[in-house]
Amino acid sequence: MARAAIRYAKAALSLASDQKAAEAVNNDMIAIAKTIAENDELDQVLKSSVIKAEVKSAALSQIFPKINKISSELFNLLIANKRIDVLGDVAQKYSVLFDELNGKEVAKVTTAVPMTKDLEIKVLAKIKELTNKAVEVENIVDENIIGGFILRIGDKQFNASVLNKLNNLKREFSLN
Repeated sequence: MARAAIRYAKAALSLASDQKAAEAVNNDMIAIAKTIAENDELDQVLKSSVIKAEVKSAALSQIFPKINKISSELFNLLIANKRIDVLGDVAQKYSVLFDELNGKEVAKVTTAVPMTKDLEIKVLAKIKELTNKAVEVENIVDENIIGGFILRIGDKQFNASVLNKLNNLKREFSLN
């Protein structure tokens, strides 16, 4: 992620916190990040050097008509500084910083198939071992791990995947 995106996100969070609007702006940022991630055409418009700033500004106003004043000022600032291409990254980073500020983390759980209730109980138990913060669980499905799960919270990772166990066995046999 661009360092510029992190700086803009920190500045927006600081301003929003000062104006007691951090949560409202966070809701905007979640919607903005999701919209850009799910819409390649919008992402291409924002990153295009051919499309004029006024067109980008008008498009964002149409797509997000009811956002907080701080969020719309962020659009204007990014456009003025010719950095509107990092809007999606700024929005994502803002939400991460907002969660950190409020003692909440996202635990990414990678499984081969969507999580079952039984696996979710095991994962939540492991999360309690690794952190005492409020954690939101995000499930990522990747059949390449074959089975089990990979849990990632911040910079900590717990790998209980079948693929990892097979790779460990392979390493052991190649050493002997």
